[in-house]
Amino acid sequence: MSHTIREKKKLLARVHRIRGQVDAIERALDGEAGCDRIMHMIAGIRGSVAGLMSEVVEDHIRTHLVDPGKNPDALNADAAEQLIEVVHTYLK
Repeated sequence: MSHTIREKKKLLARVHRIRGQVDAIERALDGEAGCDRIMHMIAGIRGSVAGLMSEVVEDHIRTHLVDPGKNPDALNADAAEQLIEVVHTYLK
């Protein structure tokens, strides 16, 4: 079973929140909100999408790259943790 299927409910909840943020931007634009407000909202979406990506990448690393039973050339756990840390830092 793929990790995205296993975490489906949690990931979909994140996507629904992102959709809500996009809808809020649409309403703000329709209501002619100021550009400062719009930019703030866009930055929030960018952070939400980065958080979603970070979670999916972390799960991918833990599921597919670290488990020697599934992948004989698997990373060692320390290397995987270092990679996850870099991903989290990059996607902030």
